[in-house]
Amino acid sequence: MAIVAVKSAQITNADATPMRINPAYQANSRIRGAVGVAAFANGDSAASVYRFLRVRSNDRVERLFLDMDAGGAGAVADFGLYKTAADGGAVVVAAFFASAVAIAAAARAVDITRESGTVTVALMEKRIWEQLGLTADPQLEYDVAATLTVATAAAGNMALSAQIAQN
Repeated sequence: MAIVAVKSAQITNADATPMRINPAYQANSRIRGAVGVAAFANGDSAASVYRFLRVRSNDRVERLFLDMDAGGAGAVADFGLYKTAADGGAVVVAAFFASAVAIAAAARAVDITRESGTVTVALMEKRIWEQLGLTADPQLEYDVAATLTVATAAAGNMALSAQIAQN
């Protein structure tokens, strides 16, 4: 075993001579809030998509919270990214933030930001385009959406609220 002294990129930059300025999405960023509510009906089938809010490819999602009414026995959803309608509306990664989230029971302020394991600890400093593994920022907006993987058995509402770090 060894005693080590490890610095994050932020500290390394701050200690450099000359000092390097950290990117705003990692240090001293503006945190923007967004919230969206979508209604679901009894019997909405698997593959139904509920779009809540929009993020930019160069954003870093700090936190994503789920609030919901009971979706009925067995209801399950993935939470991820879709292209906007203007860009064709196709799925990018259906379970980018969370996979197989049980939405059968009511819940309040459940943090689903990294539930799926797509955004690992090593990727937490990265922007969405980097977390997606892209080599350059496509300068797109994405819809944050839920995709049912098991149908709802009750009617109610889901809400996603996000804290988004921006340059």
